[in-house]
Amino acid sequence: MSQTVGATRLAYSRVWHSISAATPHATLSTIKSPPEAVTPPSLGRLASRIATILMGKHKPIWDPSTDCGDYVVVTNCAALHTTGKKKWRKTYYRHNTRPGSLKTITMDVLMDKFGGSEVLRKAVSGMLPKNRLREKRLARLKAFEGDAHPYKQNLMRFGGKVVGAPGWEEMARVVREADTKMRI
Repeated sequence: MSQTVGATRLAYSRVWHSISAATPHATLSTIKSPPEAVTPPSLGRLASRIATILMGKHKPIWDPSTDCGDYVVVTNCAALHTTGKKKWRKTYYRHNTRPGSLKTITMDVLMDKFGGSEVLRKAVSGMLPKNRLREKRLARLKAFEGDAHPYKQNLMRFGGKVVGAPGWEEMARVVREADTKMRI
């Protein structure tokens, strides 16, 4: 007898999520009130949300040993929001195991040299578990400096509206109501 209940093949299918690093987000904002003072998500909050989606922890079938995460497309990485003076004080280190070869670079220099997508990739990489699935999960992160990206057709949609775009909640409500009427 099988131990699986329900349509697990559908649960293991990968979905494409779209996140904008510059759009104000109510739940990921560092300022909660008043509502008009909501900021774009800070680098750490954005990276932790992305890491959760890449691991698949948002799914009910999540298991630490299986790779059941989704794809994430992040746009507007050039406008990453950091709090405090991290942009000028945070340093990234690299070492090639030879004596005296420790190299340091600050976040603002890294952003100028490689763009905000590399800073976001390093933050997400630090939040993923350090195991053999890390590189596979990180390969599903697609980060872009502007709005343009080649994955527009892959994004999750409700009735033709991309999830996360303005007005998608209304379209999702209409689709769900139509689905409930069909069941009755």
